[in-house]
Amino acid sequence: MFLDGILAIAEQQGLFKLVSKGKNNVIVESMTTGKRMPAFATSRISTLEDVAIYTLDEDVPLKKIFISIFDKFEGEKVLQNKPTSNDYKEFMETVLPDFDKDRVYVSDIKKVVNWYNTLIDFKIITAESIKQDAEEEAKQETEEVKEDNTEKV
Repeated sequence: MFLDGILAIAEQQGLFKLVSKGKNNVIVESMTTGKRMPAFATSRISTLEDVAIYTLDEDVPLKKIFISIFDKFEGEKVLQNKPTSNDYKEFMETVLPDFDKDRVYVSDIKKVVNWYNTLIDFKIITAESIKQDAEEEAKQETEEVKEDNTEKV
């Protein structure tokens, strides 16, 4: 899964890679500067795998949004030339038309755009990684169905 080990840390710029885990902290490496540092539980660390965007129906995982952006913009970076708030809102409507406009703020959309562009820069989101991720998910679903059928017998 292409978002494994990619972290966002509150009050820190950019994204981080998980390097190792300790008792009271984790060691992370900034994707932009390459610097390593400890991050503690009090830092409010989020893995991108766990982040989702509110919609009118259900929350959509960030991974699906990144895949949608990748598909719509053919793997190119997005919104690079000082976009306005309206540009961000229009962008999100093209990628996720039913996002909850009351609970998803422009600052949230900016983070999604910045994270996406960073992941494109570091070639974490590629056509190959998306295909591989889809194959892994299909394999997991097949295994889960097999387990469910085994339990019923």
